[in-house]
Amino acid sequence: MNDATLGAARTLVVVGNGMVGHHFVEQMLALGALPRWRIHVYGEEPQRAYDRVHLSEYFAGRDAGSLALGEPDLYRRDGLTLHLGQTVLGIDRQRKRVHTGSGSQPYDMLVLATGSYPFVPNIEGAQGNARLVYRTLQDLDRIREAARGARRGVVVGGGLLGLEAANALKSLGLRAEVVEFAPRLMPVQLDELGGEALKARVQALGVGVHLSRSTQSITAGQDYRYRMNFSDGQYLETDLVVFSAGIRAQDSLARSGGLAIGPRGGVQVDDDCRSSDPHIHAIGECASWQGSCFGLVAPGYQMARRVAALLCDAPGEPFTGADLSTKLKLLGVDVGSIGDAHGATRGARSYRYIDEAGASYRKLVVSEDGKRVLGAVLVGDNSYYDTLLQYVQNGLEAPRDPASLILPAAGAAPRLGVQALPAGATICSCHNVSKAAIAQAIDGGCTDLGAVKACTKAATGCGGCAALLKQVVEHALAERGVAVDKSLCEHFAHTRRELYDIVRVQGIEDFGTLLARHGRGTVGCDICKPTVASILASCWARPIQDPALVPLQDTNDTFMANMQKDGTYSVVPRIPAGEITPDGLLAIGAVAKKYKLYTKITGGQRIDLFGAQLHELPLIWGELIEAGFETGHAYGKSTRTVKSCVGSTWCRYGVQDSVQMALRLEHRYKGLRAPHKLKFAVSGCTRECAEAQSKDVGVIATEKGWNLYVCGNGGMRPRHAELFATDLDDATLLRYIDRFLMFYIRTADKLQRTAAWRESLEGGLDYLRQVVIEDSLGLAAELEAQMQQVVARYECEWANALADPEKRKRFRTFVNDGRGDPDIRMVPERGQPRPAARPEAAVAEEAL
Repeated sequence: MNDATLGAARTLVVVGNGMVGHHFVEQMLALGALPRWRIHVYGEEPQRAYDRVHLSEYFAGRDAGSLALGEPDLYRRDGLTLHLGQTVLGIDRQRKRVHTGSGSQPYDMLVLATGSYPFVPNIEGAQGNARLVYRTLQDLDRIREAARGARRGVVVGGGLLGLEAANALKSLGLRAEVVEFAPRLMPVQLDELGGEALKARVQALGVGVHLSRSTQSITAGQDYRYRMNFSDGQYLETDLVVFSAGIRAQDSLARSGGLAIGPRGGVQVDDDCRSSDPHIHAIGECASWQGSCFGLVAPGYQMARRVAALLCDAPGEPFTGADLSTKLKLLGVDVGSIGDAHGATRGARSYRYIDEAGASYRKLVVSEDGKRVLGAVLVGDNSYYDTLLQYVQNGLEAPRDPASLILPAAGAAPRLGVQALPAGATICSCHNVSKAAIAQAIDGGCTDLGAVKACTKAATGCGGCAALLKQVVEHALAERGVAVDKSLCEHFAHTRRELYDIVRVQGIEDFGTLLARHGRGTVGCDICKPTVASILASCWARPIQDPALVPLQDTNDTFMANMQKDGTYSVVPRIPAGEITPDGLLAIGAVAKKYKLYTKITGGQRIDLFGAQLHELPLIWGELIEAGFETGHAYGKSTRTVKSCVGSTWCRYGVQDSVQMALRLEHRYKGLRAPHKLKFAVSGCTRECAEAQSKDVGVIATEKGWNLYVCGNGGMRPRHAELFATDLDDATLLRYIDRFLMFYIRTADKLQRTAAWRESLEGGLDYLRQVVIEDSLGLAAELEAQMQQVVARYECEWANALADPEKRKRFRTFVNDGRGDPDIRMVPERGQPRPAARPEAAVAEEAL
């Protein structure tokens, strides 16, 4: 570009380099704004635009650079200048200049993308670590620093960002509490029942929830650094306070420049996002359209596209409001809000599905005549979200019985297939990508999901449409006769089955080597890491507490215990076949009594011990192992139990020794890692007292031997096991089970139960018999050898961890403190310790 061309260009100044400001610049470049415009972008923060939607991943180890949006070269083009760490202090509208601390910059057009700032109530004593906010990378660095040596952190605000902040505090090893002024969590998105369901799930994760609480002052604490004093006389002590009580439009620059401001703040704009000054536009959270500011990224992107089209004389749609539907995972809990979630439309009717035991809630809002879906609320299960969103966005006619859209799978209407969506259906709201646009991208040469995402930007905003986008892309490719990409995730262009084969054939025993040789990126994600962890364990049976394997595990495997709803853990020693000696019973009783644990005999014939804190786990397991017990793997996707009746030894109907066979099976397959948990049972006769026909592997005694049943399970989708082989001797039974299990482990998808795997097998049970019994693939010897390797390498994972002082260090409730959580209390009920109910009001500190 020559100087003459630059001299003729008009000057555009963009104030703000957040997600919306960055998207606006991308749109300008895509529309060929250079060289007609000379663009100056000012950002207050020292780093270029980054992804605030996934900000919490910064605490999980993701570096700031990987959160950056776009490539660095984007801002290195002639005619585009990025000014980082520079605050625009004022606007001279008469001279059309903006002033910064280092000078001034003239403009022909000005775009304000200044975003919002966290609202912090005017509370006496809120300062230092008692006044932190959760908004920028610098804010997160300050929270991390304040968390050093801290035990408890409180978040003021139970909205979307507040729960994200609570999750961040948990990830730093703090006890997290949420204080909300409203009577429910997420009051903007959820109704009363939805808020109750979310509260139950959040509390089950060990996060305290205090509703209808107004903080009046913050003073010095007695047991913690600070005391939060509430208007009702209650108080809560904490080491740090993070304010996430809402956001306010960052409109101070506009106010100082004399621009019209909306009734609730924000730069007042029209349908073209033009302010009261025709040379100034406002987009994103700082803009007020018809009196409303929008705190989601999708409306900001819509505004950015509109203004870019105007400045580049390109066709575009005016901004006429935004779809505020959201799909979130907060603290690991699915939350969805679609359309008119509160049923404000005149004549609207609602259907509700409530599962109090599972803390799940679904609400469907329909029109008065029941023909249109207007909105929905989901807590606990977002698998319904994509279907309901398409009904709302595209005005699709509701089923005859609208309630079927939210009923559990057994009674629900079929989910809406992507083939039923019209071409104009919006798949990605953030980037306004339709089904037709995806088809156009594929016709233009995109042959996989990654290429479609790069071309259309779909699923690169909030990411909520990722699952639906994958379905649309796969369907469109299949229609065109293109082989569908079944990549596990963005880091591995392989299926789980392919990764298993790679690991096995190449002898790969760590995630880093697999990623370096066959993947992309440097850190992996929540999809591929636990999947690879499972594959490595299935193949090589190495201790999951080895330093290279620990970062791959989910929460339960990380600490080799199941986390319970009050934040404590359960301890489940293996009791093979349900057989236990009197000494074993006494040993378990002594441990339970010593550590004040609640005891329960499970449906799998084991004894669960509930209420153990993290720092107690090594102590408890040390005593159990000394008494002769092993880990029961209740925390893992592995063999859980082998249930049995008493068999021919005691029962007058028994025809085989079911207990002895159950012992053989459990000792053989204990520790076996699989795509999902495995349950076995052995019945000594056809009276079926062990309920073998509801298990992944069921064995029933006959006069001639054993009948083998496979691929059954209980749960949300109960399925009877199918008769696989009859009248087997002991050796043949074990041989067939070896082959069956290893073939399942080799070929199943991630987190796929044997029942679902069986349903997906082309050729069904007959094909499975051919592979396992007839050895049609010539794999029998290999599958048996692989199982034998797993059996030979077995060792109790808890015994391994206790023998290593470095591994024991990980079992602490608080990062810098070896003591337990003072907030967890057990109270007597029905003769046993039970978790104390968490009060609705603040915890009384002196009672702890």
